[in-house]
Amino acid sequence: MTIKRVRRWATAGAGFALALSLAACGGNVGGGSGDDAEFPGKSPITILVGQDPGGSTDLIARALAEQLSDDLGVPVTVENKPGANGALAAKELAGKKADGHTLMVYNGSLAYITPLAVAEGQAPDIADYEIVTGISQDDYVLVTAPKSGFKTVDDLAGAGRPITFGTTGVGTGSQLSQELLFAQSGIAAKAVPFDGGSPTLTAVLGGQVDVGSIQLGEAAEQIRSGKLTPIVTFAEKRPTYLPDTPTAVEAGHDVPVQQSRAVFAPKSTPKAVLDALRASFQKAFQAEAYQKFNEENLLTPNEVDGEELRKQWTGNLDKYRSVVEQHKISLGGAK
Repeated sequence: MTIKRVRRWATAGAGFALALSLAACGGNVGGGSGDDAEFPGKSPITILVGQDPGGSTDLIARALAEQLSDDLGVPVTVENKPGANGALAAKELAGKKADGHTLMVYNGSLAYITPLAVAEGQAPDIADYEIVTGISQDDYVLVTAPKSGFKTVDDLAGAGRPITFGTTGVGTGSQLSQELLFAQSGIAAKAVPFDGGSPTLTAVLGGQVDVGSIQLGEAAEQIRSGKLTPIVTFAEKRPTYLPDTPTAVEAGHDVPVQQSRAVFAPKSTPKAVLDALRASFQKAFQAEAYQKFNEENLLTPNEVDGEELRKQWTGNLDKYRSVVEQHKISLGGAK
């Protein structure tokens, strides 16, 4: 088994470790204050994250915040507002002043999977926000503990009992990828939801559940060390950093599911402000430190403009709604 260029999220760099110490109450990850401050006004920029400190979305936000602060000349603060797969942070963002000083790293699953798991109107609508830029995509991988004896989807089908699968929460890509795989494979399975990737990973390692779908950047170290066995990835084609593991598509199942992230701003943020932010994020994407961060954490750049990102996510919502209805899958009480 081969995994190329793998490092843990938690070791993404000393700068991120320092930033995490300020996470609970926010914390400036850049300088830029005083008379030399540039961006419209001298106030700090706050980037909201709808997930806990230390997870993939949080670390992506901090990697970008450092670059953004250096370029715009103002402090950039990351604040964690976890809950409801990011919906709480999105609600807070919607109520902020549209001046470019409050942004959010928005998870795609909140836009194109959560709406399928809750009653109509309960999930945030991306039409109510400005999209500054796309960021990156993260593949999911179905993993199990070696002691389970499972190595392939056929092994799961032949277990002779219902399979238990851990998810990172209701209305997430982790849940959808597995629900679709098991529905298309005719495998009896029961979801066991957790609150995020870390507890899901722990449950798989401890044998509390048979399998779990985890973002590859979070599972790679355990795969590399032999503590987890990858069964399939949910990418459209084999990731170059996990070349020995087949995709679910190769196994005959139409289950390409990825996590995607973007930078959102409140609705009606002025065009000049959005343009300045977009230009700054583009510079951040080109920074050597950020590109190294992406490589080490197995992220695929998706640095498209806001309108292209909106098309991608709207298309994902339509596609996933269609397959969920086709296979009569309930993700959690969708109406």
